[in-house]
Amino acid sequence: MKKLLLPFITAMLLIGMVIAPTSSLADSDGSTEEVEVVNEKFGAPIVVYGGNLTAEQKDSVKKSLKITDKSDVQEIEVTGKDLATYLQDGDASARMFSSAKITRKDAGKGLVISIVTPDNITEVTSEMYANAMLTAGIQDAVVEIAAPKPVTGHSALVGIYKAYEVTGEKLDPERTDVANDELSIATNLAKDAGIDEAKVSELLTEIKKQIAEKNPVSREEVEKIVSEQLANLKIELSEKDRQLLIDLMDRIRQLDIDFSQWSDELNDLSKTIEDKIGAIVDNEGFWEGVKNFFKDLIDSIRSIFS
Repeated sequence: MKKLLLPFITAMLLIGMVIAPTSSLADSDGSTEEVEVVNEKFGAPIVVYGGNLTAEQKDSVKKSLKITDKSDVQEIEVTGKDLATYLQDGDASARMFSSAKITRKDAGKGLVISIVTPDNITEVTSEMYANAMLTAGIQDAVVEIAAPKPVTGHSALVGIYKAYEVTGEKLDPERTDVANDELSIATNLAKDAGIDEAKVSELLTEIKKQIAEKNPVSREEVEKIVSEQLANLKIELSEKDRQLLIDLMDRIRQLDIDFSQWSDELNDLSKTIEDKIGAIVDNEGFWEGVKNFFKDLIDSIRSIFS
């Protein structure tokens, strides 16, 4: 019987090692609070809260973003009025719940996006945020996004815009509007067209990389790039979605962007997406192996007692 139990015990220990949550070492007083060094060049990090959060929800967001009374941050709110400011067709009466913390970094550090409440941001992925932020003109920052209840996550982008400008930067309204359209198209392709979210981000990133490299001067050239990348990634779109994607990328082509500066950021984003897709495939393979192991183990036990 011990020999029969040994494989089972080994398997359970292995799974425990893989799925057990990691823990952090506490200080002598039991605190696990991390001290964040403020970059005096950019000032304290900006935390922007959705303007429709209740006091309880705001406390929940603070906890998710690890904001305490000791945190050296600047706190602001984002409302529907900000939505109307940054987006051409923004609804000033919109309810805002998504929140974010943005920490500026030195040039060349790139964008690091983290959704700290993934169960509550239901449509937008970190790669979608990164792509839209690059389009809007936001670079070199660490951005953490949180919501106290399930929301799509679209309004967080407006909060990021406001937080970024509070640091002293000025964003082009045309670029922020196009970036919002990009985020909407990305989530619609994932939700309505049934394309994997990581695949959508990969598509947008690869098209942008080609625009940056080839510098197309006409809609026809953009359409060719879009068609090539759809074929390369084996993605099939309806004619309506295909035209929406071409329209978006043609608007991006016409923006006042130094595309030569996009290469590093897009390559970094592309690598992140590739790693994510690879991790999903590897993870699926691992759990399929675990499932097969237990199936074989159960079959073996049944055969002994049959």
